[in-house]
Amino acid sequence: MSSEESEIDGRAKRFRDAALPHLDEIYTAARYLMRNTNDAEDAVQECYLRALRHFDSFRGPAMKPWLLAILKNVCNAEFMRRRGAEVPTDYTLDEPAAEAMPMWQEPQTSPEKAMEQQDSARIWRLVAELPEPFREAIVLREMNDLSYKEIAQLAGVQIGTVMSRLARARSMLRGAWNLQQKLPA
Repeated sequence: MSSEESEIDGRAKRFRDAALPHLDEIYTAARYLMRNTNDAEDAVQECYLRALRHFDSFRGPAMKPWLLAILKNVCNAEFMRRRGAEVPTDYTLDEPAAEAMPMWQEPQTSPEKAMEQQDSARIWRLVAELPEPFREAIVLREMNDLSYKEIAQLAGVQIGTVMSRLARARSMLRGAWNLQQKLPA
């Protein structure tokens, strides 16, 4: 193996070690930003391709905020390309359908677990319905555990704006949740 091939292999290994542990979190963010499984997968793939391409320019101590910044740029570029095309928000349509199984063979779910799954799906939909700046702030803070400073840098706004967006997003989610709780099932 030549020294050039060894250097390329070493670079690829360093990238894998640094970036792959964040793949699930990056995908989750993409899912919320893109509102569609297939688009999210494409965005994550493009994000990681760009990150690998520019890995030599990475100088930060934290890989996750850098990857999220790339993801945000990928998503914004896609939204600009679409120029107002409506993005589907029905998550049930793009999920693979489970194979039909006789009821007596289906695993039994406890009532608590069923309620938790319903609540989780409801929260997923409520977050997806938030306007973009609020959705972005809540996803980056609550699901990706970024600091206010990291979110501010990523969004290109002041920390106070991040705090305001988070407070408003939480308020909007609380209001939507309370409204849904009052509606008959």
